[in-house]
Amino acid sequence: MQNPIHTSDLTKHYGDFAALVDLNLDINAGEIFGFLGPNGAGKTTMIRTILDEIRPTSGRASILGMDTHEQSVEIRRHIGYVPGDLAMYPNLTGRDTLTYFANMRDGVEWGFVDELATRLDADLSRKVGDLSSGNRQKVGLIQAFMNRPDLLIMDEPSSGLDPLVQREFQTMMREVAADGRTVFLSSHTLSEVQRVADRVGIIRHGRLIAVEAVASLRSKAIRTVELMFDSPAEASVFEAVAGVRDVTIDDHQVRLSFDGHMESLLAAVADHYTLVDINTEEADLEEIFLTYYRDGTD
Repeated sequence: MQNPIHTSDLTKHYGDFAALVDLNLDINAGEIFGFLGPNGAGKTTMIRTILDEIRPTSGRASILGMDTHEQSVEIRRHIGYVPGDLAMYPNLTGRDTLTYFANMRDGVEWGFVDELATRLDADLSRKVGDLSSGNRQKVGLIQAFMNRPDLLIMDEPSSGLDPLVQREFQTMMREVAADGRTVFLSSHTLSEVQRVADRVGIIRHGRLIAVEAVASLRSKAIRTVELMFDSPAEASVFEAVAGVRDVTIDDHQVRLSFDGHMESLLAAVADHYTLVDINTEEADLEEIFLTYYRDGTD
C-alpha cells in the first residue's frame, strides 16, 4: 500500500526566506500523525505545498500514491481537508454549504452528515455568517469527514471548539484510524496531539527535527519517580543507574529524576530492595516539545 503522504526533499522558499527545507516524511496508513510546531514554523506551508495550492521550490510529494501536482484533482476525491484559515460563503446556511461541497463530490450519505452534526452539536439551519467561529469550525469539520475520505488533512482543526466538542472530535479521529484510514493533524495544541496521535513530527524553522512515536518520546523524557521500599534505602544504589539524577532519600522512600526506561531502573534495584509502592509523574508532550524546540547548535 502506498504511503498516504510521502515527501522527498520538499523545499519552499519565499525569496531569501526558507519556509520549508528538505522535508522527507512518510505517513503510514491507519495512523494519526501529529505535526507540531509554533506559528511560523512551516506547518501550513507544508500542507499548502502538498495540496498544490503553492508550488515547491524543489522536491516532490505524493498523496495516496499520486503526484501532488500532476494528479491534484484526483487526489481531492479521496481526501478531507480543514484549512487553518477556514472561509465559507456567509449567506449560505450550514446545510447549504455542505450541499455545495457534496455536489462537488458527486453526493454524500446525508444520514451520515446528520449523525456528524448531532455528534458535534452543529446547527446547520443558520447562515454561516451568523455563526460563532467555533460553530463555523464544526461545519468545516463535517465537510471534511462527510465523504469518509481515505486521508484527512487538518490544520489547527480544534480552533474555537469547546472542550466537550473537542473530545467528540478526537473520538471521530480515532474511528477514522481504526477503519484503516489516515489523519494528518497539524497543530500547536500539544494536549490534543498527545491524546490522539500515534506519531508526531516536530518542525522548527522549516526543518523537520524529529519524528517519533508518542510513547517513545515519553519514554525518553525526564520524569519524577517516587519509590517506597520495605527497608531503608542507600542513595548510591540509585545513583549508579544510568539516567538517574537528583536522588533524595527519606528512610524507606526514594525520590529521583529519571530519563530512561522504567524496566531498567526497577531491574537495577530489585537485587537490593523489595518495592512496596511506586509513583511516577510523566513529562507531558509540552515539556518534551520544548526540549526539542530550544535553539542550539547541537
